[in-house]
Amino acid sequence: MSAKFRQLIFDRKLVRARITRDMVVNEIEAAAADLDDSRYSLQNKKLKWAAIQAYYSMFHSARALLYNKGYREKSHFALSVAIEELFSREIGLSMINSFRNAMDLRQEADYGLKFSEAGATETIENAEKLLARAKEILKIK
Repeated sequence: MSAKFRQLIFDRKLVRARITRDMVVNEIEAAAADLDDSRYSLQNKKLKWAAIQAYYSMFHSARALLYNKGYREKSHFALSVAIEELFSREIGLSMINSFRNAMDLRQEADYGLKFSEAGATETIENAEKLLARAKEILKIK
């Protein structure tokens, strides 16, 4: 267990929780809905929202994975650390880095009003990959 992961548990930013299968499935459904919304926003040149919605698709995919391990996160950062700790073999460090890049893009879009078509497109592509992989891991169709 990494020092970062242990610290998040100590700080109660990552906690054990009673998670039901329905909660896991609901997160996957939220990920799919946000992905659809991001595609629609991209088609309509709403680049800020496309990037934000694609990030939230990735967030919900990652949260479904975390829930499946019996944890709840208290921050986006905690989720990224937990996913790296618990799923780096299954989804790869490249996807974890894509999730963190999407998190940064979402913050820039939300708070710095910086966004681009390339960033939104890349985030959507990564959201598609993460959702597909999460469904495989979780055995959800």
